[in-house]
Amino acid sequence: MTALIWGGAALTILGLTGLVICIVVAARARASGLEGAAMEARLRKLVALNLGALAISALGLMSVVLGVLLG
Repeated sequence: MTALIWGGAALTILGLTGLVICIVVAARARASGLEGAAMEARLRKLVALNLGALAISALGLMSVVLGVLLG
């Protein structure tokens, strides 16, 4: 069960890193002064990364909880 806990922790950290990258990219897009369709196009690309990072982080947390409950 230790491997499940550590693997889940690694997935969680990977997902959180992805979320931080999303925040940084969105802040840079906002600071660049884009408006309208250009801003929408840039943020639309970011949505997939954001959802993927959130899913990875959630799976990691589920793995950690499962490892703790089974161990």
